[in-house]
Formats: sequence, structure tokens, C-alpha cells
Amino acid sequence: MGLLTNKMEREELKPGDHIYTYRAVFAYSHHGIFVGGSKVVHFRPEHNPMESSSTLSISSFSGDDICSVFPDCGFRQPDSGVVLSCLDCFLKNGSLYCFEYGVSPPVFLTKVRGGTCTTAQSDPTDSVIHRAMYLLQNGFGNYDIFKNNCEDFALYCKTGLLIMDKLGVGRSGQASSIVGAPLAAILSSPFKLLIPNPIGVATVTAGMYCMSRYATDIGVRSDVIKVSVEDLALNLDVKTIEQVEEE
Repeated sequence: MGLLTNKMEREELKPGDHIYTYRAVFAYSHHGIFVGGSKVVHFRPEHNPMESSSTLSISSFSGDDICSVFPDCGFRQPDSGVVLSCLDCFLKNGSLYCFEYGVSPPVFLTKVRGGTCTTAQSDPTDSVIHRAMYLLQNGFGNYDIFKNNCEDFALYCKTGLLIMDKLGVGRSGQASSIVGAPLAAILSSPFKLLIPNPIGVATVTAGMYCMSRYATDIGVRSDVIKVSVEDLALNLDVKTIEQVEEE
């Protein structure tokens, strides 16, 4: 992978790869796990605005986006955001990128955009695919753009790591970037009095932004634990039961 882009060709894809593609003119990226056979398991909000509560387990991103090639494309369990899609439907005409694992701190810091790599190591391919397929059948909880999004799902499938502190930002480097940018600007503001040169202030702000991203990376955080996918699914079931009882 290059320093500026993680773009790859389809011929390079291997089962267990964490892939992503950009949406809305590079405004954000959507992540998933390639499980082989032109299929990707990924995570999205449980319900689309156009869906009703009686939606069948075969669903797509929009009503006019039915896959004509793979009958099982769009499969998901009821009330679950974990979806099996073909590669074409996952990409939606976007380019294909591969998320990097086990990068060194200097390389991580050169990746200005979050959601492209982590210092954490990936688990073996069999474990990655097992987690993705198990969660396809059992769900991954409620979608949350900051704490439990598509990148969080892919990161868990690859590493088995979960954040213990549920009040903070999740594993997603994309979410950390959104939070880190304004935080870096705030923290660097006092330096405007000490560094009159705008370029110097910009350099300080960029440095703080990169360090804030690095500090929230799952490869260096101290509040992460390894959780088996079976235990995760069981814990999610317990939470669902508790929520129903409270309601």
C-alpha cells in the first residue's frame, strides 16, 4: 500500500480482507469484510427510511437497488444491520481500497485521513471470516455513527478487540478524525499568541490532530479487551432482553 492511497485492484483481494470504498464524493467511507466468492459482510443502520418493520431478510440499500446477479445479495437477519452483499453492490461504482493492519507509528501518522489503517495486528483469516459470518447470523448491536459503525464492525472482525469505555469514541479511525480535528484546533489556539506565523500554527494544529488520532487507535489504547464473537453475541442478546423489559 502507498502512503497516499490504499487503492487496490479486485484481483488482489483475498478472503478476510478489510475493504472500504468512499461515498458522497469522498465525504465518508463504508467498510466491510471480504469473505470470498465476490461477497462482502458489512454493517449499516438496521432500517432504511424506505423500509417498513415487516421487511424480509433479503433487503438492499434502496428499493430500486436489487441485485440481479446474486440472489442472496442483501441477506440479513430481521432487525440486524449486518448485511451480506456482492462486491459490486458494496462498492456502488466506487473504487476499492484495503484497510492496513500492523502499520508502524510513523506510517500511521503520515496517513492524514482517518479510517485507512491501524497499528493493531490482524488475526488469522479463518478467525476473521468466522466472526463476520457469525455476526451476520447474530447481529452486531445498534448502529451508532461514533461508537458502533461499519468501520468498528470490520475492526472487530479483524482483531476481536472491543472498547471497554462505552462513553468514549469507538474503534473507528473515521470517527476519531471527526472528533480530533476540532479538538486539535481548540488545543492549538493558545499557540497563536506565541507563534505569529500562520504556517507555524497550522503545523502545530496538524501535529495535534495526528497525535489525537494515534491516541485513539486500537493498537495503542489501554481500554481494549479481546472478546470472542460468541461472548459478544451473547452479551448483545442480554442487552436486547434488558431493553425490551425496560420498555
